[in-house]
Amino acid sequence: MDLLKAFILGVVEGLTEFLPVSSTGHLILVSHLLGIPQTTAHKTFEVVIQLGSILAVVFLYKEKLFKDINLWKKLIVAFIPTGTIGFLLYKTIKSLFIPSLTAVMLIVGGVIFILVELWHRNRDFPIKSLDEIPYHKAFMIGLFQSLAVIPGTSRSGATIIGGLLLGLDRKTATEFSFLLAVPTMFVATVYDIYKNYQIMTVENWQYLFIGFITSFIFAVLSIKLFLGFVKKFSFIPFGIYRIIVGLLFLYLGIKATQ
Repeated sequence: MDLLKAFILGVVEGLTEFLPVSSTGHLILVSHLLGIPQTTAHKTFEVVIQLGSILAVVFLYKEKLFKDINLWKKLIVAFIPTGTIGFLLYKTIKSLFIPSLTAVMLIVGGVIFILVELWHRNRDFPIKSLDEIPYHKAFMIGLFQSLAVIPGTSRSGATIIGGLLLGLDRKTATEFSFLLAVPTMFVATVYDIYKNYQIMTVENWQYLFIGFITSFIFAVLSIKLFLGFVKKFSFIPFGIYRIIVGLLFLYLGIKATQ
Protein backbone atom coordinates (compact mmCIF):
# COMPACT_ATOMS: atom_id res chain seq x y z
CA MET A 1 0.00 0.00 0.00
CA ASP A 2 1.05 3.65 -0.50
CA LEU A 3 -0.29 6.93 0.92
CA LEU A 4 -2.61 7.54 -2.05
CA LYS A 5 -4.26 4.14 -1.58
CA ALA A 6 -4.57 4.81 2.17
CA PHE A 7 -6.29 8.12 1.32
CA ILE A 8 -8.68 6.44 -1.14
CA LEU A 9 -9.64 3.78 1.40
CA GLY A 10 -10.16 6.49 4.04
CA VAL A 11 -12.56 8.27 1.69
CA VAL A 12 -14.42 5.01 1.01
CA GLU A 13 -14.67 4.24 4.74
CA GLY A 14 -15.90 7.72 5.65
CA LEU A 15 -18.51 7.89 2.90
CA THR A 16 -19.91 4.39 3.36
CA GLU A 17 -19.64 3.60 7.10
CA PHE A 18 -23.03 5.03 7.97
CA LEU A 19 -24.79 4.32 4.70
CA PRO A 20 -26.62 0.96 4.45
CA VAL A 21 -24.23 -0.27 1.75
CA SER A 22 -21.54 -2.02 3.85
CA SER A 23 -18.35 -0.03 4.43
CA THR A 24 -16.42 -3.24 5.11
CA GLY A 25 -17.69 -4.67 1.85
CA HIS A 26 -16.67 -1.57 -0.07
CA LEU A 27 -13.22 -1.55 1.56
CA ILE A 28 -12.70 -5.19 0.59
CA LEU A 29 -13.91 -4.62 -2.97
CA VAL A 30 -11.97 -1.37 -3.50
CA SER A 31 -8.84 -2.99 -2.03
CA HIS A 32 -9.32 -5.79 -4.55
CA LEU A 33 -9.50 -3.24 -7.39
CA LEU A 34 -6.39 -1.46 -6.09
CA GLY A 35 -4.51 -4.75 -6.01
CA ILE A 36 -4.10 -4.79 -2.22
CA PRO A 37 -4.15 -8.36 -0.81
CA GLN A 38 -6.29 -9.09 2.25
CA THR A 39 -3.37 -9.74 4.59
CA THR A 40 -3.79 -9.63 8.37
CA ALA A 41 -2.16 -6.18 8.44
CA HIS A 42 -4.54 -4.84 5.80
CA LYS A 43 -7.60 -6.31 7.50
CA THR A 44 -6.48 -4.53 10.67
CA PHE A 45 -6.07 -1.30 8.68
CA GLU A 46 -9.65 -1.62 7.43
CA VAL A 47 -10.92 -1.98 11.00
CA VAL A 48 -8.76 0.70 12.63
CA ILE A 49 -9.58 3.54 10.24
CA GLN A 50 -13.17 3.13 11.40
CA LEU A 51 -12.06 5.08 14.49
CA GLY A 52 -12.17 8.19 12.34
CA SER A 53 -15.80 7.51 11.56
CA ILE A 54 -16.53 6.90 15.25
CA LEU A 55 -15.14 10.31 16.11
CA ALA A 56 -17.38 11.84 13.46
CA VAL A 57 -20.44 10.50 15.32
CA VAL A 58 -19.08 11.69 18.68
CA PHE A 59 -18.38 15.12 17.16
CA LEU A 60 -21.88 15.49 15.68
CA TYR A 61 -23.80 13.93 18.60
CA LYS A 62 -21.63 15.08 21.51
CA GLU A 63 -24.53 16.66 23.41
CA LYS A 64 -26.64 13.47 23.32
CA LEU A 65 -23.69 11.21 24.12
CA PHE A 66 -22.33 13.25 27.02
CA LYS A 67 -25.63 14.18 28.68
CA ASP A 68 -28.03 11.26 28.21
CA ILE A 69 -27.13 8.33 30.45
CA ASN A 70 -30.28 6.43 29.43
CA LEU A 71 -29.16 6.54 25.80
CA TRP A 72 -25.84 4.97 26.78
CA LYS A 73 -27.66 2.21 28.66
CA LYS A 74 -29.66 1.41 25.51
CA LEU A 75 -26.52 1.44 23.36
CA ILE A 76 -24.74 -0.95 25.75
CA VAL A 77 -27.75 -3.30 25.77
CA ALA A 78 -27.82 -3.22 21.95
CA PHE A 79 -24.07 -3.86 21.76
CA ILE A 80 -24.16 -7.08 23.82
CA PRO A 81 -25.11 -9.53 20.98
CA THR A 82 -22.48 -8.25 18.54
CA GLY A 83 -19.80 -7.99 21.22
CA THR A 84 -20.41 -11.58 22.32
CA ILE A 85 -20.37 -13.00 18.80
CA GLY A 86 -17.32 -10.94 17.80
CA PHE A 87 -15.35 -12.15 20.83
CA LEU A 88 -16.27 -15.82 20.43
CA LEU A 89 -15.93 -16.01 16.63
CA TYR A 90 -13.10 -13.53 15.96
CA LYS A 91 -10.97 -15.85 13.78
CA THR A 92 -13.96 -17.17 11.86
CA ILE A 93 -15.17 -13.65 11.11
CA LYS A 94 -11.74 -12.63 9.81
CA SER A 95 -11.73 -15.59 7.41
CA LEU A 96 -14.94 -14.30 5.79
CA PHE A 97 -13.28 -11.16 4.40
CA ILE A 98 -13.35 -12.25 0.75
CA PRO A 99 -14.73 -10.36 -2.30
CA SER A 100 -17.09 -13.08 -3.57
CA LEU A 101 -18.99 -13.45 -0.26
CA THR A 102 -19.07 -9.68 0.12
CA ALA A 103 -20.64 -9.25 -3.33
CA VAL A 104 -23.30 -11.88 -2.63
CA MET A 105 -24.23 -10.29 0.71
CA LEU A 106 -24.47 -6.87 -0.94
CA ILE A 107 -27.06 -8.30 -3.34
CA VAL A 108 -28.99 -10.17 -0.66
CA GLY A 109 -29.08 -7.11 1.59
CA GLY A 110 -30.20 -4.93 -1.32
CA VAL A 111 -33.14 -7.21 -2.07
CA ILE A 112 -34.12 -7.26 1.61
CA PHE A 113 -34.02 -3.45 1.81
CA ILE A 114 -36.34 -3.10 -1.17
CA LEU A 115 -38.78 -5.71 0.16
CA VAL A 116 -38.86 -4.17 3.65
CA GLU A 117 -39.48 -0.68 2.24
CA LEU A 118 -42.27 -1.90 -0.05
CA TRP A 119 -43.85 -3.86 2.80
CA HIS A 120 -43.70 -0.86 5.16
CA ARG A 121 -44.83 1.72 2.63
CA ASN A 122 -47.37 4.13 4.15
CA ARG A 123 -47.06 2.41 7.53
CA ASP A 124 -47.21 4.53 10.69
CA PHE A 125 -44.03 4.20 12.78
CA PRO A 126 -44.94 4.62 16.48
CA ILE A 127 -41.39 5.28 17.73
CA LYS A 128 -40.29 8.73 16.57
CA SER A 129 -37.40 9.61 18.89
CA LEU A 130 -34.44 7.97 20.62
CA ASP A 131 -36.06 8.52 24.03
CA GLU A 132 -39.03 6.36 23.02
CA ILE A 133 -36.95 3.25 22.21
CA PRO A 134 -37.57 0.62 24.94
CA TYR A 135 -34.68 -1.50 26.17
CA HIS A 136 -36.00 -4.76 24.77
CA LYS A 137 -36.19 -3.25 21.29
CA ALA A 138 -32.68 -1.83 21.67
CA PHE A 139 -31.50 -5.38 22.38
CA MET A 140 -33.38 -6.72 19.36
CA ILE A 141 -31.75 -4.09 17.14
CA GLY A 142 -28.46 -5.36 18.53
CA LEU A 143 -29.39 -8.86 17.35
CA PHE A 144 -29.90 -7.48 13.85
CA GLN A 145 -26.53 -5.75 14.07
CA SER A 146 -24.81 -9.04 14.91
CA LEU A 147 -25.68 -10.27 11.40
CA ALA A 148 -23.23 -7.68 10.08
CA VAL A 149 -20.22 -9.74 11.17
CA ILE A 150 -20.62 -11.20 7.67
CA PRO A 151 -18.85 -8.77 5.28
CA GLY A 152 -21.20 -7.12 2.82
CA THR A 153 -24.21 -7.30 5.15
CA SER A 154 -23.72 -3.72 6.42
CA ARG A 155 -23.83 -2.88 10.11
CA SER A 156 -25.87 0.26 9.50
CA GLY A 157 -28.10 -1.57 7.02
CA ALA A 158 -28.87 -4.38 9.46
CA THR A 159 -29.61 -2.02 12.35
CA ILE A 160 -31.76 0.31 10.23
CA ILE A 161 -33.81 -2.60 8.86
CA GLY A 162 -34.15 -3.96 12.38
CA GLY A 163 -35.28 -0.56 13.61
CA LEU A 164 -37.88 -0.21 10.85
CA LEU A 165 -39.28 -3.68 11.53
CA LEU A 166 -39.51 -2.86 15.24
CA GLY A 167 -41.49 0.35 14.67
CA LEU A 168 -38.83 3.08 14.57
CA ASP A 169 -39.31 5.75 11.94
CA ARG A 170 -36.53 6.25 9.37
CA LYS A 171 -34.82 9.14 11.15
CA THR A 172 -34.84 7.48 14.57
CA ALA A 173 -33.66 4.12 13.18
CA THR A 174 -30.87 5.90 11.32
CA GLU A 175 -29.72 7.95 14.32
CA PHE A 176 -29.74 4.92 16.62
CA SER A 177 -27.66 3.10 14.03
CA PHE A 178 -25.16 5.98 14.00
CA LEU A 179 -24.88 6.05 17.78
CA LEU A 180 -24.69 2.25 18.17
CA ALA A 181 -21.59 2.42 15.99
CA VAL A 182 -19.69 4.18 18.79
CA PRO A 183 -19.40 1.30 21.31
CA THR A 184 -19.48 -1.37 18.58
CA MET A 185 -16.72 0.01 16.39
CA PHE A 186 -14.61 1.28 19.29
CA VAL A 187 -14.50 -2.12 20.98
CA ALA A 188 -13.91 -3.90 17.64
CA THR A 189 -11.02 -1.58 16.79
CA VAL A 190 -9.33 -1.78 20.19
CA TYR A 191 -9.67 -5.57 20.23
CA ASP A 192 -8.24 -5.84 16.71
CA ILE A 193 -5.24 -3.68 17.62
CA TYR A 194 -4.67 -5.80 20.74
CA LYS A 195 -4.74 -9.01 18.68
CA ASN A 196 -2.44 -7.71 15.94
CA TYR A 197 -0.24 -4.98 17.46
CA GLN A 198 2.90 -7.03 16.80
CA ILE A 199 2.50 -6.74 13.02
CA MET A 200 2.12 -2.95 13.05
CA THR A 201 5.20 -1.10 11.74
CA VAL A 202 6.02 2.62 11.53
CA GLU A 203 5.00 2.53 7.87
CA ASN A 204 1.65 0.94 8.75
CA TRP A 205 0.97 3.66 11.31
CA GLN A 206 1.51 6.33 8.63
CA TYR A 207 -1.13 4.71 6.46
CA LEU A 208 -3.46 4.38 9.45
CA PHE A 209 -3.10 8.07 10.25
CA ILE A 210 -3.97 9.12 6.69
CA GLY A 211 -6.93 6.72 6.57
CA PHE A 212 -8.10 7.84 10.02
CA ILE A 213 -8.13 11.58 9.27
CA THR A 214 -9.70 11.09 5.84
CA SER A 215 -12.44 8.83 7.16
CA PHE A 216 -13.33 11.36 9.88
CA ILE A 217 -13.75 14.24 7.42
CA PHE A 218 -15.81 12.28 4.92
CA ALA A 219 -17.91 10.58 7.63
CA VAL A 220 -19.03 13.98 8.96
CA LEU A 221 -20.11 14.93 5.43
CA SER A 222 -21.81 11.57 4.83
CA ILE A 223 -23.81 11.63 8.09
CA LYS A 224 -25.21 15.10 7.42
CA LEU A 225 -26.19 14.29 3.85
CA PHE A 226 -27.68 10.90 4.77
CA LEU A 227 -29.90 12.32 7.52
CA GLY A 228 -31.23 14.91 5.08
CA PHE A 229 -31.93 12.14 2.58
CA VAL A 230 -33.87 9.80 4.90
CA LYS A 231 -36.20 12.61 5.98
CA LYS A 232 -37.49 12.86 2.40
CA PHE A 233 -36.91 9.52 0.68
CA SER A 234 -36.99 5.76 1.27
CA PHE A 235 -34.02 3.37 1.38
CA ILE A 236 -34.95 1.71 -1.93
CA PRO A 237 -32.20 3.58 -3.88
CA PHE A 238 -29.62 2.07 -1.54
CA GLY A 239 -31.09 -1.39 -2.13
CA ILE A 240 -30.79 -0.91 -5.89
CA TYR A 241 -27.24 0.42 -5.49
CA ARG A 242 -26.21 -2.61 -3.43
CA ILE A 243 -27.55 -5.01 -6.05
CA ILE A 244 -25.77 -3.19 -8.89
CA VAL A 245 -22.43 -3.07 -7.03
CA GLY A 246 -22.71 -6.71 -5.98
CA LEU A 247 -23.47 -7.88 -9.53
CA LEU A 248 -20.67 -5.72 -10.93
CA PHE A 249 -18.07 -7.24 -8.64
CA LEU A 250 -19.35 -10.77 -9.20
CA TYR A 251 -18.95 -10.11 -12.95
CA LEU A 252 -15.46 -8.66 -12.52
CA GLY A 253 -14.51 -11.60 -10.32
CA ILE A 254 -15.67 -14.07 -12.96
CA LYS A 255 -13.80 -12.17 -15.68
CA ALA A 256 -10.64 -12.19 -13.57
CA THR A 257 -10.73 -15.97 -13.28
CA GLN A 258 -11.17 -16.58 -17.02
